[in-house]
Amino acid sequence: MVSKHFTVPNAQGFHMRPATTFATAMNKYPCTVTIKFNGNDVNGKSLMHIMAACIKVGSEIDVVCDGEGENEALAEAAEMIESGFGE
Repeated sequence: MVSKHFTVPNAQGFHMRPATTFATAMNKYPCTVTIKFNGNDVNGKSLMHIMAACIKVGSEIDVVCDGEGENEALAEAAEMIESGFGE
């Protein structure tokens, strides 16, 4: 299991486009991907769960990847989040 802490930088937070991009990217990996936010565990492979979490700009989150491909999944997640999803 690997994890990393992030502060969401993009102005709109995890709105539809970045949530879709994130879920699609994470579904390439066989490991589980969990976003820990506000005391909740959010399925990082589910667009609907990510949207329902209402992760806004400045939110503190942890991304946890567990299983085969966990390092690669976390590296891609970090690249997307830290770049603000290109926004």
